[in-house]
This record gives sequence, structure tokens and C-alpha cells, in this order.
Amino acid sequence: INSNKQKIDQLKKLGLDFLIIIKFTKQFSSLSPQQFIKKIIYQKTRSKFLYVSKNFRFGHKREGNIQTLKKFESFYNFKCIVTKPSKKNKTIISSTLIRKKITQGKIDDANKLLKRKWVIKGKVIKGQKRGRKIGFPTCNLKLTDYIVPRLGVYAVNIKGLKFNKKGIANIGYRPTFNGQNLLLETNIFGINKNLYNKVITVGFKKFLRAEKKFKSLEYLKKQIKIDIKQAKK
Repeated sequence: INSNKQKIDQLKKLGLDFLIIIKFTKQFSSLSPQQFIKKIIYQKTRSKFLYVSKNFRFGHKREGNIQTLKKFESFYNFKCIVTKPSKKNKTIISSTLIRKKITQGKIDDANKLLKRKWVIKGKVIKGQKRGRKIGFPTCNLKLTDYIVPRLGVYAVNIKGLKFNKKGIANIGYRPTFNGQNLLLETNIFGINKNLYNKVITVGFKKFLRAEKKFKSLEYLKKQIKIDIKQAKK
């Protein structure tokens, strides 16, 4: 859902004092629940309070649970606090549910659960300039760190260093051009300049239509005009 950089930025806003990101290695994954408590919670972080959800599992083969933590509380001098899950209309808000909404193209629902727009942030890369040739220049991003949403066209909001604009984006393989690589192509309304190597943030607002292959460039251009009109609306 978020890149590591986005997670760090969001946690900074919450006033976090420290953030430890543990690399998930084979050695780390083989730690038993008791080894995890001893080496990570006790020796590495000296945690006094540990906040977990009721379905929290940890350690090799997910063998550790809340009961395991409670068992070692007094021995390692920490307190385990079980938090209540966030809910919306009696439905638990989980990353699994949000990812499902994104892969289904239900961006409206995902944004409501996130209480913000789902965004993809990255550096603009060079494309084959096909969009510019047919009158719809695009900024292209790779989806390296993100879940792949439903392929197709979206109404989006784009932020750069000195601009905040609306636009339209296509996520897919560009079947009309027999494309092979997954790409996010964004046409920004009101901007027609070179943004190569610039960092932009694309916020998703609404899914408009699924990706499809067109008979010719003329059919594609007609559809893009319809897409833009719908996105602006």
C-alpha cells in the first residue's frame, strides 16, 4: 500500500521518537517466539510496553501469540497491551481489506478506509513519447514498491515540487502498442513540460474504465478524450 519512504514520512507526522526497521532475513524468520522476545523485544529495544492487535502472531511459523507474550511479561519486564481494531460500519479496517479494494479498482472505498487518497510516489522516467505524439503527453512511473491496482484508467491528482494539478492516469501494459512492462502513465491537466527525473505523487480518486486494446490510434485518441472529459467531471 505504501513504500517504506511513505511509511516513514507518515510516522514522522505522528511524532514518533524512534523507528526501527528490521530486515526480514532467513535468520530473522527462523527465530522462535521466545528468541524473538529475548533478542528483539528485550535485548535490542528494551521495550516496556508492547501494543499488539488480538490476532498478532510472531516467531518461526507464526507460533507465537498474545498468550506467549503474556507468559514472558514479568521475566523480561514488559507489559503487553492488546488494542481494539479500527472499524468502519462494523467491518475491521485491515491492510488486507484495503489491498483487496485497490486490486478491485474500488479506490473510493480504499480512500475512505485510509482516510486519505491512495498514492504512488516516484521519479518520472523516460518513455517512448507515444503520448506526446498523439497529443496526450504523459509522465511515466514504475510500480516497483506498490501493490498493483486494477489495470485501467483513473481520475487522479498529481503533486510536484511546485504544482498541484488534476489529471488522468493509466496503469497497464499498453496493449494497443503491444507493451510488455507494467507502467503508470499520467497526463497532467494544464502542464505540458519535461518532468523527467522529477519526483511526483499521484493520488488516485476514481476508477474510470478497464484497460483495453484498441483497433487503431484513432480509436485510442477518441477514447482518451472521453476519459479526460469524464475525469474532469
